[in-house]
Amino acid sequence: MAPNPEQLVTVSRAALEPAGAGAAIERWTLRSGPVEVSVLTLGATLHGVRIPDRSGAVAQVLLSTDDLGQILGPARHFGATVGRYANRIADSVITLDGVAHQLAPTGGGVTLHGGPDGFANRIWAAEEVTDQSADQARAGVRLHLHSPDGDQGFPGALDVWVSYLLSPAGELAIEYRAVTTRPTVINLTNHAYLNLAGEGSGDVLGHLLTLDADEYTPVDQRQIPYGPYEPVAGTPFDFRSARPIGEAIHQDHPQLAGPGGYDHNWVLRPRRQDGPPVRAALLQDPVSGRGVEVLTTEPGLQVYTANTFQGAVRGASGVAYGPYAGVALETQHHPDSPHHPGYPSTELRPGQEFHSVTILRFAWDFPTSHMG
Repeated sequence: MAPNPEQLVTVSRAALEPAGAGAAIERWTLRSGPVEVSVLTLGATLHGVRIPDRSGAVAQVLLSTDDLGQILGPARHFGATVGRYANRIADSVITLDGVAHQLAPTGGGVTLHGGPDGFANRIWAAEEVTDQSADQARAGVRLHLHSPDGDQGFPGALDVWVSYLLSPAGELAIEYRAVTTRPTVINLTNHAYLNLAGEGSGDVLGHLLTLDADEYTPVDQRQIPYGPYEPVAGTPFDFRSARPIGEAIHQDHPQLAGPGGYDHNWVLRPRRQDGPPVRAALLQDPVSGRGVEVLTTEPGLQVYTANTFQGAVRGASGVAYGPYAGVALETQHHPDSPHHPGYPSTELRPGQEFHSVTILRFAWDFPTSHMG
């Protein structure tokens, strides 16, 4: 069973419940044939993706909960748009044009995902949009957030737009744009956790993962890159051809001991940020036949295998999420780039526009020969 490019895309919205200061959270739903995508205005969150398996059985393939208390608590990053700077900045400080800016710390000597009150906590404005510029007409929702000058310590007033656009063939595009009033840094990503067997169905250690990356950024005990890129060849980080996520995750390797699995940034093969999205990863579930191909304009991909999950979040299935319950494939610039001049720059200046595109190309008919 494969996507049908002739299907129509429908968009609808519904209010959830008040969430402080009288603000209402909206859920936007995009549908095309058997594919259903839901987006929350809280955190500009990709809240759900429902797709069939090779036999036609539909399942939610994102780790997700409808419990607002959990969404505002331990699940607040599940599927959220994280920023102003996704991933980590060492010592909670950046320097721009010789001026140091102290950022709001999140603990452990870093600022993670934009600070303790990052974009994942905000309610974004939303509107329905269509896009006729692609090969297939797409429809979806565009969300907007204004981040004031000094927000979490970051300089410059920032306006950010995130669009989720679904194509008739079941391809989901996530497009980011931003402008600033002062020099600043920006690194936006989506923090969804995937389990292609269906959320709550167990771990993802048997999923096959392919990464279009020959190098990665090794990290210190704070998960901060400490030097130049290192080759993946001959290490547990070599996913240049499809291999099970769990094949080497417990190997005796110094980079795996601290995080208890993968929580690292892979350096993707060269691509232009102003060019078309290029493949970064392919994730496949051999049992269901479901797969997702990730394409992006970004230079890096953070792979996090939910190593530290201890059941704090109970999913829509009623199952508490334990270690390796899902995998996050976060397209991004490299962690701590402001402190590494050799990394692709994350600086954004007045008159410039930040633009990034990530595409999730879902399928559910991978033949056995493609499954390793």
